[in-house]
Amino acid sequence: MSSSDPHAALLARLRTTVARIEARTPVDRDRAIDGLRALALLSVPTGHWLLGAFTLDPDGGLHIASPLSHLGFFAPLSWVLQMLGIFFLVGGHSSALSLCRSTQRGESTAVWLRRRLARLGRPVVGVTAGWAVLLPVLYAAGVPAATLRTCVVLVVQPLWFIGVYMVLTALTPVCVRASGALGGWSAVPLLVSVAVVDLLRYGPWAGSVPPWLGMLNIGPGWLFAYQLGVSWGQGRLSRRGARLLLLGGGALFALLLLAFHYPASMVGVPDRVRTNSHPPSLLVLALACVQCGAAMLLSDRLSVLLRRPALWAPVVVINLSAMTIFCWHQTALLSVAVPSTALGGIPGLTTPPDSLLWVLARLVWLPVITAALLGIGLLNHRVAGPWTSRTRARRMSAVALSVAFAVYAFAVV
Repeated sequence: MSSSDPHAALLARLRTTVARIEARTPVDRDRAIDGLRALALLSVPTGHWLLGAFTLDPDGGLHIASPLSHLGFFAPLSWVLQMLGIFFLVGGHSSALSLCRSTQRGESTAVWLRRRLARLGRPVVGVTAGWAVLLPVLYAAGVPAATLRTCVVLVVQPLWFIGVYMVLTALTPVCVRASGALGGWSAVPLLVSVAVVDLLRYGPWAGSVPPWLGMLNIGPGWLFAYQLGVSWGQGRLSRRGARLLLLGGGALFALLLLAFHYPASMVGVPDRVRTNSHPPSLLVLALACVQCGAAMLLSDRLSVLLRRPALWAPVVVINLSAMTIFCWHQTALLSVAVPSTALGGIPGLTTPPDSLLWVLARLVWLPVITAALLGIGLLNHRVAGPWTSRTRARRMSAVALSVAFAVYAFAVV
């Protein structure tokens, strides 16, 4: 048997899998939506793994750091990696169509919503229950308290977006009615709301404004792209509207950045008072306009491109693994970083992110972290599946552990 036989067998299996996926794809499947969702999903771990870093204290505890604190010229990278605009656009599009199909089948909105929220909630229970078990084990193994807190912060970091997404999903019927009345213009009041709050908290009178005022942007800030997605899914947003979003959003983005001196980074930077994402600022919505407009204008071309089975198959796999990627990617990073603290500072992993050498070293670590996520995904496969009556005891245990983790996280974060 020649040495090339194993490779040929692997290639044959991959071709068979690709062909099977292609054969099972409905003819009317909107491949562009799945492609955009996969792109937005992959941007989440990529962004966190590239723009998230650690430092070690003298006791060996891990602390969160950011290369943007030292390498500010990388801020434009966050404009590409922060694809929450597309994430919520696709979510609104899919939810609007799903609700319409459910209504046509004679199902109530409550039934549709309960099924939708359960699909989002199960993976969250899985990851938080898993960490509720893991944290005491790490503590007993002598892992410093600082490291445990860092673990909790990073695990919670992506999960709060799922909480926001659940709220937006519950608002889908309202979004559908608003789109039916106003079309794409139904998102404009949300943009105006965020602009008013930003004016109040960043204007000359900012000193007299209460610190919590920015929290008012959380709802309309993330609902904006979701509402655009609902209008797009209903066919109420034309290509002309998409071009207006692209060009108008780009102009607003440049104005806010150059004239009003908004922070360049789209993600939070430690020790910086002002941030764009927590809560979302008007700059986030301007970027969302650009991303959403471009996504809608390019969707037809993307759909044609994804007719190629070799490109379509990875998109399907990513979408099937969406919640695993979203919920567990920070755990994959921690699974590599935490054990390495025993070896001291390791470039690109536990050393300060203050040089281009750190960036190069982190790029070397990316395949290792990706492999860790694949392994975690395989272990998590059964937990992420639908719960049945036979798994009632396991379900109740998982929920109890999840609640315990939430209490602990609230106490330390």
